[in-house]
Amino acid sequence: MEKLTIEKFYLDNKEKLKLNLFNNDASFNRVIEEADLHRPGLALSGFVDVFTFKRIQIIGNTENAYLKKLSATERKKAIEILLSFKLPCIIITHNNKPPAELVNYANQKGVTIFKSPLQTTKLMHLISDYMDDVFAPSITVHGSLVDVYGIGVLFTGRSGIGKSEITLDLVERGHRLVADDVVQISRKAEGILIGEAAEMLQHHLEIRGLGIVDVRSIFGIRSIRLHKRVEVEVQLEEWNQDEEYERVGLQELTSKILEVEVPAIKLPIFSGKNITVIAEAIALDQLLKIHGHYPAKAFNDKLLKRMQEKAKKEKYLQDYLDRDFE
Repeated sequence: MEKLTIEKFYLDNKEKLKLNLFNNDASFNRVIEEADLHRPGLALSGFVDVFTFKRIQIIGNTENAYLKKLSATERKKAIEILLSFKLPCIIITHNNKPPAELVNYANQKGVTIFKSPLQTTKLMHLISDYMDDVFAPSITVHGSLVDVYGIGVLFTGRSGIGKSEITLDLVERGHRLVADDVVQISRKAEGILIGEAAEMLQHHLEIRGLGIVDVRSIFGIRSIRLHKRVEVEVQLEEWNQDEEYERVGLQELTSKILEVEVPAIKLPIFSGKNITVIAEAIALDQLLKIHGHYPAKAFNDKLLKRMQEKAKKEKYLQDYLDRDFE
C-alpha cells in the first residue's frame, strides 16, 4: 500500500469533505498510520493513558464547547497535553471556530488544522469509507477479470495460455472487461474481494500477435467497468490425460485470495474447445448457487432417489416370487 500522507488525504478528500486549510500545511508530509479516527475528548480532559494519537483527530461540537467552557489557564493546559503528541492533523467540524490557543499551539507544533462545514457523524462516515479503501489488504494477480452475467470471473493460468483471448471473446459477446494481465485485488469488509485494473492498463487488452487493444474505443462504454467483486476463479491449464478432472461437480474446489476462500474451477483446455461458452456456463452456474440451487447436488439427489425406487421395486418383485406357492 502506498503511504497515505496528510497531503494525499487532503487532495483526495477536499471536495467531498469540503475541507479548508485553516492554518498551514506543516504536517502535510506526516504519514497516517491507522485507518480509524479519534475524537480526543478524554485527552482534552487530561486522560491520555490510551490516547490513540496516531489517528486523525476530529474536534466536533462537544470537544469545541468543552474547550470554550474552560478557563484560559485550563484551556491552555488541555491543549498543551493534546499537542504534546505528534498528531497527524486535526479536523474541526460544523465550521466551528477553534480556540485561538489551539491554533497558536498547533502552529508551534507543526500540526495542520482543517475545517469542514459537515456534521461530525457524516464527516467521520465519509472518511471511514475512504480509509477502508486505502487500508484494505491488497494483492496483484496475473490474470484477467471479466464481468460475465454479473459474476466476477477471474481467469488465471500460465502466461500465454489464452486468458486475454478468452476475455476478448467474452467482451465481443457483450460481457464487460474489468482488468487484463494485472488484476489488483483488495479485501474489503466481510471478506469481499474487489478487483480492478492497474491505472495504466485500464480498458486495455494485450493480444499476442496483435498488440494492445483499446476495448472501450472498439466496443463502447458498455464493454467495461472499473471494478468488480471476484466471485469465481477459473484456473486454465493444458489438458493432461493423466489428470482426473471433476465430471459431476459434487466436489467443489476453492482457492484462497487474501485469506478469503473463492469458488474455483480447474478447466483443462485444448484446441477446438469453446472456453468462452463454458465460462458463460460457469457464471450462470455460480448465479444459481448464489440463489441456493446446486445443479450437481440436485442431479445426485435425483439419481439416488431413482436408485432407491428401483431397489424397492426389485425387492417387491423378489418377495412376491418367493411367496408364490402355486
